Amino acid sequence: MYKENIMPTEISIKDKKIMVKGNVNRAALFARTKVIDVMTEDNERFYLIYYKNSFIYGDKLDKVEEDSFINKAFCEGIVIESPHPIITKLIPNQSVSIPNKNKLFSQLQLHNSLQEMAYIATTLDSFFEKEQLVKIIDNVYFHYRRSGSFIKSFQVLQILNDFSPTLKSVNERMNSKEFISYTDFYKSSSLPSILKKDPLYVELHCFQNRSNPDKRIFLEDILRKQDCFVELLLLWLEKVEKFQKAESIEKYTGIALQLVTIEEWIIMLGNAKINPYRELPEAKPMIEKMIQKEDYETAAEYVIKFIHDLPASYDSILNQLWGNLNAGFVVSHLDDFIFMFQKLVHKDNAKQFEQNLFQLAVILLEEHDLKTVHEKLLPIHTLLPDSVVIAKVNKMVEMLEDPDRMMELGEYYAEFKQYDKAIDCFFWEMELQPQDPTPVQKISKMYQHKGLVEEAATYQKVYAQLKGTRSI
Repeated sequence: MYKENIMPTEISIKDKKIMVKGNVNRAALFARTKVIDVMTEDNERFYLIYYKNSFIYGDKLDKVEEDSFINKAFCEGIVIESPHPIITKLIPNQSVSIPNKNKLFSQLQLHNSLQEMAYIATTLDSFFEKEQLVKIIDNVYFHYRRSGSFIKSFQVLQILNDFSPTLKSVNERMNSKEFISYTDFYKSSSLPSILKKDPLYVELHCFQNRSNPDKRIFLEDILRKQDCFVELLLLWLEKVEKFQKAESIEKYTGIALQLVTIEEWIIMLGNAKINPYRELPEAKPMIEKMIQKEDYETAAEYVIKFIHDLPASYDSILNQLWGNLNAGFVVSHLDDFIFMFQKLVHKDNAKQFEQNLFQLAVILLEEHDLKTVHEKLLPIHTLLPDSVVIAKVNKMVEMLEDPDRMMELGEYYAEFKQYDKAIDCFFWEMELQPQDPTPVQKISKMYQHKGLVEEAATYQKVYAQLKGTRSI
């Protein structure tokens, strides 16, 4: 339901002199990095890497390797499937140009610290040979060491160790005497202390260990201070979806409404399996406004996912929807609307229910055979045992196998505007009773209802002849 209300996020990718367009298939947030999976018009798959809000690099990939950063992001990060309202907020621009591969790292140095550049290199292993990336990170390490910045060189060494833990030279350096004090500092110090010296490490560490409540809270505080509202919101939604508890919803609604509309926020809560109509006071006025604009189907699409768990205060809204929705829409969501019937069945609206049930039966009979319609209406029959419409459908099922009652069955089909099915019944009777003018007259009337004037006139003549013959 909700996906129908969201347009896919389009993005243009310029690769050298070629421009391709595609839709975002999914996105993954991994601490400061975002990975965007794009399917082009030619069914080619591009993966785009962002660091913070800056596009870093991307290319077409036929396959994502299991040990790559991209795979790690989609397995261990926060994944958003398209279409989703927040995806457009994850992508700063709807158009990107893939930079020259040979000049990429020299460009990265202009806008990022060397430590950040070393980390960014670890996210690009789907596009560069791993040995090449190891060499780039190693060069940063030696640069810091030669300049006497041992703590910075140790920080880069940690990045390299996470990226390629089997490298013997890295293990030897990590365990050397000159780095023992730094190793002890990272092991024994508090997160606030480490944050002052190595914010990148703390953000990565807290994100990767966000299942730990204390580290999640610490990460939330970092994101809040940096005004990283999209990341903060996704972190909260992940927790809500996991534990099915909408804690601090008022605070996060305030954050969300800086980024998305109230309609989109309701969709996001619904996707997180949180009932917005119980948790969000703003939801009801939004639905009421749709009804005022007579946009009944859109209003129904928003509430239908939680129609079985709506507060009693929504009963008047449901009554308005039931009274104004197109029967075809109800048929297409019939299983969900059973819950609406349960909430709305009252003696004082029985007449309205019968009128709507009639329209419902007409459409069901157009789309299904009689036995299937009977089965679909059984739950409603339980709620409305005195329904005249359902009683007629039940009688029709009884007549279905009885050749002596085809005229009666045809009358019922005609009443439900199923003129072709009625004609079939009257034809059956006409063949059994070829001298009886009544079924011929009925066939003529059915063709009149169908707007087939010539056919109606033909059978009217046959009727007149049979009637004349019987009167002689």
